[in-house]
Amino acid sequence: MSNLRDLADRIERLVLRHEELKRTNELLAHEVATVTAERDSLRSRLAAARGRIDALLERLPAEQGDAGSSA
Repeated sequence: MSNLRDLADRIERLVLRHEELKRTNELLAHEVATVTAERDSLRSRLAAARGRIDALLERLPAEQGDAGSSA
């Protein structure tokens, strides 16, 4: 009879552990989704910044290699 009670206790602990792990997994999945969204936003901002920098570089006058060396 004590073996049956021990088994029941182990099953109860396993069920509790399963529920705890399930909640932890849900929290981690939510955190991954949040971090992924943040990463995507940062990538988008980086691409926009690169585009602005490229546009500014195109507006700079062309470098004249001979003008600096003729002095």
